[in-house]
Amino acid sequence: MLIGLIRHGLTDWNAIGKIQGQSDIPLNDEGRMQAAMLADRLLQEPYRWDCCITSNLSRAAETGKIIADKLNLPLLDPDHRIRERAYGQVEGLTSAEREEKWGKDWSLLSLGQETDEQLQARALAFMEDISAQHPNRNILVISHGGFLAQLYTALYKDKYSERIGNLSLTILEKKERDWNPILYNCTRHILQNQR
Repeated sequence: MLIGLIRHGLTDWNAIGKIQGQSDIPLNDEGRMQAAMLADRLLQEPYRWDCCITSNLSRAAETGKIIADKLNLPLLDPDHRIRERAYGQVEGLTSAEREEKWGKDWSLLSLGQETDEQLQARALAFMEDISAQHPNRNILVISHGGFLAQLYTALYKDKYSERIGNLSLTILEKKERDWNPILYNCTRHILQNQR
């Protein structure tokens, strides 16, 4: 079983550095273009995908629809467990606004945000369920940067720490109980089109 983990395309809030969390911010035109670039790449690669599943936030759902349509794949029902971390009072604020309001260590304060442990628990529960329900299928999962970063931390501890790029692709292969990374946080489909 393969799972292709994808971060949604760019939004206006991403572009200006606002934390989105579970605020339902739509893709912008660049985000839609990024999704099409990844779909084109997936058509050229040897991996064959059976279906897509997205979070229930519109930026992930639209990214998934663009990819599924281009690859002629069915879209499974959205899964709320793969939505972005809830950031509480921090949602909608830029880095400068967060620091002005609460200081540089704002992330250590209790501002209504979901903890790393809570996010990792729901990420691992999703992975367990998806592999039990679809053991012989290759599934594209369109989610969010904060969610994916915590999933990778839960699976691989501190092995991966780079920021998860918009429309990045990570491919994990299920071998018995382990998820082995084949590809990690790859955005070459976007980099190639920026030349």
